[in-house]
Amino acid sequence: MSDLKNKAVRGAFAKACGQGISLIVRLVFIMVVARLIDPADFGLVAMVTVVTRLYGLFTSAGLAEAAVQSLNISDQQMSGLFWCNILIGTLLGVVCLLTAPILVFFYQEPRLFWITVVIAAGFVITAAGTQHNALLQRQLRYFSLTLIDGFSEFLGFAIGITMAWVGCGYWALVGTAIVAQAASTACLWLTTQWVPLRPQWAVELRSLLHFGGTITLNGLVVYVAYNFEKLLLGRFWGADALGIYGGAYQLVNLPTQNLNSAVGGVAFSALSRLQHDCARFKSYFLNSYSVLLSITVILTMGSMVFANDVVLVALGPNWSGAAVILRLLAPTILIFGIINPLAWLLLSTGLQQRSLTIAIVIAPLVISAYGIGLPYGPGGVAFAYSTVMALWLVPHVMWCLHGTIISLRDVVSALKPPFVSGIIAAFGALILQPIWSQLSSPVLRLGLSGSVMLLLYLSMLLYGFGQKAFYRDLLREMRGGVPSAADPRAV
Repeated sequence: MSDLKNKAVRGAFAKACGQGISLIVRLVFIMVVARLIDPADFGLVAMVTVVTRLYGLFTSAGLAEAAVQSLNISDQQMSGLFWCNILIGTLLGVVCLLTAPILVFFYQEPRLFWITVVIAAGFVITAAGTQHNALLQRQLRYFSLTLIDGFSEFLGFAIGITMAWVGCGYWALVGTAIVAQAASTACLWLTTQWVPLRPQWAVELRSLLHFGGTITLNGLVVYVAYNFEKLLLGRFWGADALGIYGGAYQLVNLPTQNLNSAVGGVAFSALSRLQHDCARFKSYFLNSYSVLLSITVILTMGSMVFANDVVLVALGPNWSGAAVILRLLAPTILIFGIINPLAWLLLSTGLQQRSLTIAIVIAPLVISAYGIGLPYGPGGVAFAYSTVMALWLVPHVMWCLHGTIISLRDVVSALKPPFVSGIIAAFGALILQPIWSQLSSPVLRLGLSGSVMLLLYLSMLLYGFGQKAFYRDLLREMRGGVPSAADPRAV
């Protein structure tokens, strides 16, 4: 168990470092490409990807999560899951090809046809590496996964920037995705050196397929619920409006998305191994949840308070309309930071059916909100989105926690320090902002505002709420040391 803990902590550290670097690289990519191609080009690709990403949910079909969550799995079962993924990926590629003329007709935009055709190849490419990725997750080899993700992403971005530089327009975004997918799958095969056996359909896969099917259906419902507004905006407000909305959404969501990817994958793997050890399970979950919330709060509140300068620095002056959208979407992303980690709790303990039921309930709520906000454009949709998510927050948390070893008091205790610290830090930074607001450089303004807010936030969190010992011990564990015996939250 101690070995599992060390692997989990170091895996989380490797993923966090990798995602931190990835965040910087992604922001640089966005900053460069946003200045080389128009918002409408982003909107064109978004018109396609809002549909193809829906198909992408079926590429894994939840079989990677099934392989990770299972306490014991044979080589024959892993191979069976691999061939299931290949079959599904091929079928999705064909479906994507058939979708191309439909998208052209729906949006009345002929350029979407070949974008969709090229993206179709990515389904088979990704499917070929799904179980290899799951194998590394089961072994908690997150350092290797971090290197693979970083290399493939960097290669894709390098190709994308080059294509944008030479005037390829929206094809630069398509090329980025395809190159990254191909590089990732190739590296996964080389790293695991696992070659699947020939298909043996008699192998017992029923329980794994059931788990994976439930996960996939859950992901499908959630994706439709959280992305349907992009389809509506593209259809009724056009590529420019969708490009501005999508840019703001990506900007505010990117840091927390990377953070969830860094912590969530490791947490799910480790919690699945600890599902029968209640004390350690609870301690590990709450520690991971606290860390995630602490980072999510400062990022989302900072984006909301300093939205104008964030957009100017990240996207440039052509994207000034995105600042209002970013500010209106920030509460939604903060709420995601609170509720998304609860999926670790449900899935790792086999409560995937409850997760699916919750998704089915929330979907019509947010889609109705989009309909209410749509006549008022991207801003109206963003406002309605955040409003309904705020109203849904408490029922969602209580439903997830019902009957589990995690109580509502546990969640409130984890949320209170970063949330209160974030509010105080945001007000403090706003009060001091007039001192440097006359500076002409948005980079300098944002740097000063962000530094002041971060300093106030850390002071409140570490000293005002007494979190210093917790984070000191966490850093010591990441370096391979031993946590303080006095810390009651030590895993």
